[in-house]
Amino acid sequence: MSRLYYVTEAQVLAYEAVYGVFAELFKELKELGKKKPEATLSAAKVKLINRVLDDVRKALKDAPDAKYLDSIDDQALPQFGDAILILSQYEGALKSFKERHYGYRSSHGTGWVIRDQ
Repeated sequence: MSRLYYVTEAQVLAYEAVYGVFAELFKELKELGKKKPEATLSAAKVKLINRVLDDVRKALKDAPDAKYLDSIDDQALPQFGDAILILSQYEGALKSFKERHYGYRSSHGTGWVIRDQ
């Protein structure tokens, strides 16, 4: 059992707002990448992906692994395989955030460990 840490309600709301959008985006990108992993992303796709990644970084701004999260370079359009690798780092950071702040506590049951304000 890992240790749980407090989080604010605002951080939970930010996480929950971006998680579903990120998960669907990552799923679609992986599907497209299976067909042609060496194909280059279009500028429009990079712009759309970076908008979601910006929101993920804001939601995870205080997380210890947030320092490893970079945007996709919109000047040197990456291949699908490169973008999938970058998004997998975000997936790991989102998973770590939930593992640090969500779980079972005997006094509260299963849920987010929200600090009372």
